[in-house]
Amino acid sequence: MKVKTILVSQPEPKVENSPYFELQQKHKIKIDFRPFIHVEGVSAKEIRLQKIDLNHYTAIILTSRNAVDHFFRVADEMRYKVPEGLKYFCQSEAVAFYLQKYVVYRKRKIYVGAKDFADLSPLIKKYKDEKFLLPASDQLNADAPITLNGLKVDWAQAIFYRTVMSDLSDLADVYYDVLAFFSPTGIKSLFKNFPDFKQNNTRIAVFGSTTQKEALDHGLRIDILAPTPETPSMTMALEKYIAEANKAK
Repeated sequence: MKVKTILVSQPEPKVENSPYFELQQKHKIKIDFRPFIHVEGVSAKEIRLQKIDLNHYTAIILTSRNAVDHFFRVADEMRYKVPEGLKYFCQSEAVAFYLQKYVVYRKRKIYVGAKDFADLSPLIKKYKDEKFLLPASDQLNADAPITLNGLKVDWAQAIFYRTVMSDLSDLADVYYDVLAFFSPTGIKSLFKNFPDFKQNNTRIAVFGSTTQKEALDHGLRIDILAPTPETPSMTMALEKYIAEANKAK
């Protein structure tokens, strides 16, 4: 069956040269964007109940742009003046670059990992005497605690924001040829909003092994999978599938 419509369960890209837009133009298909989940900040009062005092920490570990936003939001709510000597350990270049929204980059001590959390290990080990704070969501990947405990450093985790399922009731009577998911929570949101969801001819695209597992656990048939050696991104996986499905018969 040909693919004419795709729903991507993420916010619409803000860049004009997004590969999704190129895909849409190349194959003359319709791609809509709708987050199935969203992030809500935790109040400063709730963070205090987690026994977190920002003054106690000398280094912050930032795993995402959400972590950056919510750390500085909470600091502001707590009237905590972020010291110039605070060290920032960023999981990737993208996170470090985003940090510039809040600090003057060249005046701060910023250490950047390659991509995965474990890539920060040599940097954290080098500064093992610091007191580390990991501002995170309620769905933190297990890699972080395992890595930090293995390094035997003084660290604490605090929930600064939560991942919440969005209300999708307005999509009840809307049909798409492909639904693209990027997290297990996105799959859970689909079934929370539509408990009687039947896949039928809808193609399901998933990114990552945990999303794949959640989809299979819910009895979904996975038609498009990324990343793979051949298709390392979701757009490449969609492109490959569409090129095959939309061939003139």
